[in-house]
Amino acid sequence: MIDLPLMTYVATMSVTPGPNNIMLAASGVNFGFRRTLPHMFGVSVGSSVQALIVASGLAWVMAWLDTLRLPLVAAGCSYLLWLASRQARAGQPGQGGRVAPLGFLGAALFQWVNPKAWMMVLNAAILFLPRDAGWQAAVVLALVCMAVNLPCIALWAVAGARLREWLQQPLALRAFNYTMAVLLAATAVWIAADETGLLR
Repeated sequence: MIDLPLMTYVATMSVTPGPNNIMLAASGVNFGFRRTLPHMFGVSVGSSVQALIVASGLAWVMAWLDTLRLPLVAAGCSYLLWLASRQARAGQPGQGGRVAPLGFLGAALFQWVNPKAWMMVLNAAILFLPRDAGWQAAVVLALVCMAVNLPCIALWAVAGARLREWLQQPLALRAFNYTMAVLLAATAVWIAADETGLLR
């Protein structure tokens, strides 16, 4: 069950750019690594719980997801656009400002409207669970996802925290925040366009 292909797949999906990693890097820049920890743990635990539920009831989840696909995409893209506007207004490192880091619960719940998180857990369950797998295999899959995901996403939070020192100038920080906001907004637009067939 715990094999190298599964771990490689989860690591690749976890470390590549996506909504979670963009937000973690931005949080590292704006709030530092320590204040980003709840966000980071929320992502990892949230995606692991999602993997557990998906792996436990794959047939039911697939039918449910197909019915709710468009509302989930709409909710996820709307949330990304809202986060992009928040990111564009983020304050200077070390200042309280109007914006606070995303917390554990918010990050965990975001996984349910994050298309990349759905893609990761559905593919992991489909590709790496035996056909007759029980709940024990689903638990192991979820734990592997969390164990591999956490250090991968931590790289983004650490990278953001390291950039924090270089972005003390208000102009540089503003440029960074606008860049991250544009990346989040572009991700939302790309997901929506792909889902509605505009990219085909």
